Amino acid sequence: MADVARAADFRTRLQQWIPKLVLSPSLAAILFFVYGFIFFTVYLSFTGSKMLPRYDWIGIENYVRLWGLSHWWTAITNLGIFASLYIIFCTLIGLALAIFLDQKIRGEGMLRPIYLYPMALSFIVTGTAWKWFLDPGIGLEQTMHLWGWESFEFGWIKDRDMAIYTVVIAAVWQTSGFVMAMFLAGLRGIDNELLKAAQIDGASNWNLYRRIVIPLLRPAFLSAFVILAHLAVKSYDLVIALTGGGPGRATELPATFMYSYTFTRNSMGIGASSAVIMLMTIAAIMVPYLYSELRERK
Repeated sequence: MADVARAADFRTRLQQWIPKLVLSPSLAAILFFVYGFIFFTVYLSFTGSKMLPRYDWIGIENYVRLWGLSHWWTAITNLGIFASLYIIFCTLIGLALAIFLDQKIRGEGMLRPIYLYPMALSFIVTGTAWKWFLDPGIGLEQTMHLWGWESFEFGWIKDRDMAIYTVVIAAVWQTSGFVMAMFLAGLRGIDNELLKAAQIDGASNWNLYRRIVIPLLRPAFLSAFVILAHLAVKSYDLVIALTGGGPGRATELPATFMYSYTFTRNSMGIGASSAVIMLMTIAAIMVPYLYSELRERK
């Protein structure tokens, strides 16, 4: 009996340890290549690293220099414009599309993939496609001229004052369908009996959505905000493919600034400090969200 008990105990322990052993290589890789390099970047931000890493501690000098650079302030200003418009328009368009599809219209099964298709593309593909579309020489403006509308002009992508809005247009086009899916899931999760009761009480469609549906979509709004804000802060490939950060520095964002100073300007310390600022910004968005989610589950 003792041998049987020991064998059963061994099998139980083996069943408990096998998943841990299987996952341990992936966990080790994540700890090293993700969190290890995060801590390494934080350390570099306090050193005098130039073209290659250096380990001479200089304190917060890189951060002082960073916030004194006009290029960094340009990137921060552009991020403020881009992020605010990106979040607002993606939310409004996504909500409108979700409400439209929630009316049980014909062809919903065909429309959903069409709205979601842009999200399946990489931001590099989106940026390249919109660059061709908005180029005055080969895109929309040239097409309108060929069709006889000679006075038509749309050269935002070449205009320093308007170029940042072309990035907003491309980003909204790609992400609105994803936000639509989030809101549609939230709408489909609302109890129909509650809506029917409000309609019986005489609530109009406007009041139905304003007083009942929209407040019940609060979790979807919060999730959409967190995801969109995270995407806005780390936007790099879309900007590089669409405008290259130009004209001049008209579409410079913190991510493009970080890459430029780290790899082309041989100022790795300043690039690392800008990366840390971006990390702190994302953490300031993600940590309260995760805390609220975990608290609600408990």
